[in-house]
Amino acid sequence: METAEGRYQSLLRAIARHAPTTDIALVDKAYHFADQKHKKQLRKSGEPYIIHPLAVAEIVVEIGLDTDAILAALLHDCLEDTDASYDEIVRLFGSTVAELVEGVTKLTRVEYSTTEEQQMESLRKMFMAMSKDIRVILIKISDRLHNMRTLEYQTPAKQYSKSMETMEIYAPLAHRLGMQKLKWELEDIALQYLDPEGYKELVDYLEANKESSEKFMQTIQETITQRLESVGIHGKIYGRVKHTYSIYRKLKDQNKTIEELYDLYAFRVIVDTIPDCYNVLGHIHDLFNPVPGRFKDYISTPKPNMYQSLHTTVIGDQGVPFEVQIRTWEMHETAEYGVAAHWKYKQGGQGAGNEKEFEWVRRLLESQQDTEAEDYIHSLKVDMFNDEVFVFTPKGKVISLPAGSTPIDFAYAIHSAVGNSMVGAKINNRIASFDMRLNNGDICEILTSKSARGPSRDWLKICQSNQARIKIKQWFKKEKREENVLHGKASFEAELRRMSIDPSVLQNEEILPTILKKVSFDTLDDMYAAIGYGGITSVKCVNRIRDELVKANKALPGKEALQPKALNAVKKANVTANSGVIVEDIGSCLVKFARCCTPVPGDPIVGFVTKGYGVSIHRCDCPNAHPELIEKQPDRWVRASWAVAMPDETFSTSLEIDCRDRDGLMLDIATAMNSMKIKISEIGCRAFPDGHAVASLTFSVASVSDLNTICAKLRGIAGVEKVRRGKS
Repeated sequence: METAEGRYQSLLRAIARHAPTTDIALVDKAYHFADQKHKKQLRKSGEPYIIHPLAVAEIVVEIGLDTDAILAALLHDCLEDTDASYDEIVRLFGSTVAELVEGVTKLTRVEYSTTEEQQMESLRKMFMAMSKDIRVILIKISDRLHNMRTLEYQTPAKQYSKSMETMEIYAPLAHRLGMQKLKWELEDIALQYLDPEGYKELVDYLEANKESSEKFMQTIQETITQRLESVGIHGKIYGRVKHTYSIYRKLKDQNKTIEELYDLYAFRVIVDTIPDCYNVLGHIHDLFNPVPGRFKDYISTPKPNMYQSLHTTVIGDQGVPFEVQIRTWEMHETAEYGVAAHWKYKQGGQGAGNEKEFEWVRRLLESQQDTEAEDYIHSLKVDMFNDEVFVFTPKGKVISLPAGSTPIDFAYAIHSAVGNSMVGAKINNRIASFDMRLNNGDICEILTSKSARGPSRDWLKICQSNQARIKIKQWFKKEKREENVLHGKASFEAELRRMSIDPSVLQNEEILPTILKKVSFDTLDDMYAAIGYGGITSVKCVNRIRDELVKANKALPGKEALQPKALNAVKKANVTANSGVIVEDIGSCLVKFARCCTPVPGDPIVGFVTKGYGVSIHRCDCPNAHPELIEKQPDRWVRASWAVAMPDETFSTSLEIDCRDRDGLMLDIATAMNSMKIKISEIGCRAFPDGHAVASLTFSVASVSDLNTICAKLRGIAGVEKVRRGKS
């Protein structure tokens, strides 16, 4: 078992190698302080707890941080797990170190109603500190890396939850900060616990093919080295098999076996100057056959995390494709350690959140205002860490957005005021619709007007980024309170009726304070307004106060004691013959399926009593079954559900497919449908001048699960961007 003193000596050796100017006396003082505070604590492995802070400090040293960061790493758990106080750390080590420790400390001493809320508050606090000093997140990532290295001592449940959090939050954060070396290790360790079988299969394959891989890489490396030496370019060439999670993700995304995988190998050529990079690129393309469309120039257009390199994929004499990355030594340092490689504290400063490269940190902080915990976590996972597109303003500034973003997302990424006053957009100098998808390299111009009426509620369905969605909701919250109250009240009361609860229970002044406390609002209007602008859903509000409402509903004078009913409650007496649908409170009747939404078994449904044509069945998310419409005609809407024993028949439905127009597209769609033995009754396609097209299909399926399978198959066709339910 490792000893504390042995680990401390390892830290001192790392300091001597990577940070020789560090104040060793202060490091020694912090080590003994932390050791004393953690004296009675042990790790799950049985080792003294101080080994963890020492290991974190060593990682911090290796990524190039300064004395203050090393001290904070040694002390990072003192505020959380010991009786050490903030003032004590300020007195002994200074306010900068104390603020770093405070920034890293999680909010474990405060109780929250949900895990999401606790996670959001911890991350919110960390990002606030990060906006002042980026070293906070660098220490936190180092802390998480050592915890992942020792995850074997945790319970299986803890291993899974920590690995999932690492994959969703910390590895993408490391990527955002350009720290690829740490990101790769975090992902590979997390994968071991999230999919142990898949991980083992990959590792076994790589080990079994290690000899042939090394021989192949050595041959390529020698070929490139000889060429560069012959033309007088000084450089270093490295070859490697791509890291495990990168291979794993490619296999999943491309639905391939490892034998079919493209560019399993990567070579790195590091040279002295930028002109040398482009010279090397020419020689690589002369030596090997370049793969069309696989060249990327991140030197002239760096990634938002400061990453720079030339990427090209080529095929050698053996027919094996491989990637070549070409960069300078300075670019290499940035690629390995990201922002840490650029952090020059001796030149002034604490420097961090005010730098241009970290605008995304400020966007995180801006998006936290008036945000539900789930939305904030979703914002982190989707906006900050999703696949990106890089779009230019007319003046040449690069804006990074989540893949699939629209001009609405672009406008709000520039500024809230631009989005709120938006009246149109141009993409590549051509007028574009608000829902057009942006692609890498597009030049987007937002047209604004002082007389603009503000965003539409429909924009919430069009935009892809949570940042835009939050800003639109904030506008509605501020500008349209009365309208929000009406929308929210209608939605809330419709949900009450769906649960068989009379909305008049809210007039009971005895239970009202309890209800408002549970939903965390001061008045009912505040709750209605929040539902109206999208801050919370009516379903969530009703679920929080369901028990109180049921009790109050039973006590209403002259009312039967009604129990909440699920939407799919079964009343066999009301099954309409051959339709497969149960209509509650109505005897045998004619049932037809609405053409506006084409429901199929498995969809949540609701019935509308028509005049002379029986009951029309709609999906619950159909615009024609909106809570406002139900509110206006409550007597004509009835609950409906699918029968447990379904008739042996299929149901007509339709899909609309957004795609990039190309030759053979409709043939590929028809072939995919035929391979699933789906008979198409109608098929059509509308092409647009911008190169996009919308294909429509009408066919029959037995259930929504079959429909989901079809949608998944269609999404795998080249050029298909989105598959959505259409009109029959």
